[in-house]
Amino acid sequence: MIAVGWISRHARRLGRIGPCLALICLVPAAATAQHSPDIAAPVFPPPPGSARVGAGGLVLTGPVLGFDGTYLRLATPEGAVSLVYDADLCTGAACPDPKNFVPQLRLSGASRLGDLILPALIEGYARSLGHALSQEAVPGGRTAYLIEDEEGPVLALSLRRTSTEDGIADLLAEEADVALAARPMTAEEIALARDAGLGAMEAPRRARLIAFDALVPIAAPGQGLRDLTPEDLAEVLAGRITDWQDLGGAALPLTLHLGPEDDGQLQGALLALLGDGELAPDAVRHASAGAVAAAVARDAGGIGLVPFGATDPAEPLALHGGCGLQGHALPETVATADYPLTQPLALYLPARRFAPEAAAFLAWIDTPEAQMVLRRSGVAGTLPLRIPLSAQGGRLASAIAAAGPGADGVPLTELQRVMRVLGARLRLSPTFRFDSGDAQLDPLSESHLRQLAQAIRDGSYRGRRLLLAGFSDGLGDWVSNRSLSEDRARAVRDELLRLLGGGLPQGVTVQIAGLGEALPMGCSRSTLGRTASRRVELWVQEE
Repeated sequence: MIAVGWISRHARRLGRIGPCLALICLVPAAATAQHSPDIAAPVFPPPPGSARVGAGGLVLTGPVLGFDGTYLRLATPEGAVSLVYDADLCTGAACPDPKNFVPQLRLSGASRLGDLILPALIEGYARSLGHALSQEAVPGGRTAYLIEDEEGPVLALSLRRTSTEDGIADLLAEEADVALAARPMTAEEIALARDAGLGAMEAPRRARLIAFDALVPIAAPGQGLRDLTPEDLAEVLAGRITDWQDLGGAALPLTLHLGPEDDGQLQGALLALLGDGELAPDAVRHASAGAVAAAVARDAGGIGLVPFGATDPAEPLALHGGCGLQGHALPETVATADYPLTQPLALYLPARRFAPEAAAFLAWIDTPEAQMVLRRSGVAGTLPLRIPLSAQGGRLASAIAAAGPGADGVPLTELQRVMRVLGARLRLSPTFRFDSGDAQLDPLSESHLRQLAQAIRDGSYRGRRLLLAGFSDGLGDWVSNRSLSEDRARAVRDELLRLLGGGLPQGVTVQIAGLGEALPMGCSRSTLGRTASRRVELWVQEE
């Protein structure tokens, strides 16, 4: 019996696959004995036309969606169907030739990933194998890469540099195998993906976190302003602040410069800062981050937002707040996502099988070797950074200043307890975050946790004592917040143990602590500040 997945095509891509030629039918047992439903990866480019699979009895006919060397995937009026491929049972121009098959992987999405990061990873992967790499531009705005050893092609990849939105649309329409995203998928996109038979994209294994980036406000050199609050930045973006003197600068009309409307990083930052509010209608749009920075540098009244590491020749501005909010975008504040405009860079993968060679490339991205490639590309990877307590004086000073008697104050005795718990430890950059009042990890933090579990399995923490320290925002009383933060730390530990099969390897211990609102990362009066403060940090006993 063939399992059937249900697919509804993304509206903008309807008609690109073409009509099926017959209704779904039963394929002979010889062709389905090892069938695994909906797991074959599409091929780039998809073989044109349809294929007729089966011999004797009923057959299955429809356009070929993909072939991974073992499984053939067909489109039918009832959905996509995957089955073990037998060339002798397939007729039609679209039937693949297993003898000449080259595993392929199509990637499409955010230009921040596609312009530099993915090309660097592809080059690094080929180098790690000791294989040759060639590339060429192909129709459709793609770049084709071919990795070859002495016997011939090993893996063909294609990369389309576009936007997060279009990358997800390509995934929905069977025109990509992996979507490159500079922001989390929206609820609407998740629903479309589920309807398209791609699986639950909000599930941990569908989102593969590969790095963190950040957006940084910039101004013209010589403006004189060095920082501003997230609240002031939101007022600028909304068009309610229109002169530099309202930000503490000289009297000068303010001009807002931004990247293209479909920039995923910018979309994520605007959502964080404005919520459902409207962007200023007179914002000047540019084609790239480099163009934004150049325009701001030339405009004495200019202000803009660009990715971390792309601020030149403009002047980067720090973001500050009164509750310990981290000011500057630095490798450590971006890697921990403590900087308030940090954005995840992720791969979204459908719930289906990839050719082993393609799966090996995707797995390599999590390795330390690949993480070094990411750092050289100018983004903070997921390889843990070590951050001593002595380097966190700013947030400790803010916490002490805010402590004291009163209904909302954290007692000084609580801060003393924090110092006893953390004083002999180093913070590691992996940080896990939650929704308001919830102890459920978000999908990208789940991805972070899987990487931690793998590092523990690999022996990276053998003989070490790890601590999961939970924190909360400042809403509610400090006693309740301490309890909530401990629940969050326990939820992370429970999920970590589940990923490790129920227990820790010998020589590794993981403790938990609930530290409540004692070390806020942002002001609780703002959504951005509350989100930054709700977290579980990873600490390790100093050697």
